[in-house]
Amino acid sequence: MGKFRQARLLALLLPAALLAGAFGSQYLGGLAPCEMCYWQRYPHEAAVVIALFTFTGRSELTNRILLLLAAAAIAISGAIGVFHAGVEYGWWEGLTQCSTMPGSGGVSIIDDIMKTPLVRCDVPQWTLFGISLAGYNAFISFAGAFGVVRLLQK
Repeated sequence: MGKFRQARLLALLLPAALLAGAFGSQYLGGLAPCEMCYWQRYPHEAAVVIALFTFTGRSELTNRILLLLAAAAIAISGAIGVFHAGVEYGWWEGLTQCSTMPGSGGVSIIDDIMKTPLVRCDVPQWTLFGISLAGYNAFISFAGAFGVVRLLQK
């Protein structure tokens, strides 16, 4: 398999796998995402879409540019993960205090507010070896973005 094809698959499958992990931890694992968790998902979603465009028969130069954009989006998610992890570990203050889970289903606005669970951005819901999901997203995203760029080098 050529390096270009490997770069294309990495740019597509890595963010797709990270998104699957995020959705799995939310819907199967019961971990409610905070606002910054959602912020980390958006660049991965963009990377998947951008990487898909490289499968549509464009020129090699166009595909290389698209893959570099996908790598940039993956790295942006990693940067947001670093910021989020820093907030979780108390290294700096976050931009938001908490967020709410959608779909509380109350009768009035007050009922909605009272029934909506608060999800704090500064408290990790899960860690492994002292590293939160945001930290793992940062590590994996930076490694993946670096891998795509490295594979694209001639």
